[in-house]
Amino acid sequence: MARSDVLVSADWAEQNLNNDKVVFVEVDEDTSAYDGGHIEGAVKLDWKTDLQDPVRRDFVDREQFSALLSERGISNDDTVVLYGGNNNWFAAYAYWYFKLYGHQDVKLLDGGRKKWELDGRPLSTDAVSRPATEYKAADPDNSIRAFRDEVVDAIGVKNLVDVRSPDEFSGKILAPAHLPQEQSQRPGHIPGAINVPWSKAANEDGTFKSDDDLAELYKEAGLDGSKETIAYCRIGERSSHTWFVLQELLGQTNVKNYDGSWTEYGSLVGVPVELGEGK
Repeated sequence: MARSDVLVSADWAEQNLNNDKVVFVEVDEDTSAYDGGHIEGAVKLDWKTDLQDPVRRDFVDREQFSALLSERGISNDDTVVLYGGNNNWFAAYAYWYFKLYGHQDVKLLDGGRKKWELDGRPLSTDAVSRPATEYKAADPDNSIRAFRDEVVDAIGVKNLVDVRSPDEFSGKILAPAHLPQEQSQRPGHIPGAINVPWSKAANEDGTFKSDDDLAELYKEAGLDGSKETIAYCRIGERSSHTWFVLQELLGQTNVKNYDGSWTEYGSLVGVPVELGEGK
């Protein structure tokens, strides 16, 4: 898959701001960032209130996703360009959602908000409202999603890539240092997992490193390309970024994102857990 199939540059984005069939969508960890300024015409998706089921600990189902995109004015045949802060981590999470529900033409803005702002490109605070559509999501493609039983069975058999920070991986902390240390009941990592922090895939300006550099990163970490791979983090957003790198940029076809991630695994009773630096 060519990079142009899944990434657009800031130049391309600025040239297509008035393209009726291109919809820019901002998704941030800081859900208030959009209100302080966004790409002209971009709509907002809130990863907490829009993409998560309000009752179950799971993401929205096919009907909910269809209703959400219909309300936001997104059509099945639109080119959706996702972007956000912090190297696109939650934008990559949304990208994985769109692929899960079968959207055909979805891309990331390479570099996200960071590159856009570093370039001095304009942001708008104008309210954005698009005419409602009748979006119809496909049945979920679970070939890109890993579930807990599969993860336990993968120990010692498949590549397990823990994309959290070294301190989270070793068990020193439960969550990124700037977040509350909560949710999982136990620290540590899945036995046999390799630790490749997700952010190593990005350049200083937030863009993705070259394919050669990315391939070398995972080769040096010991990733066996002949095996199936499961990526995980704490809640599935950082591992979506790594899933994007491995499957969409490097062209591996056997990669899954474990969105339950450590919040689920670290609270399971009786599963194996390792502490320390691991491999």
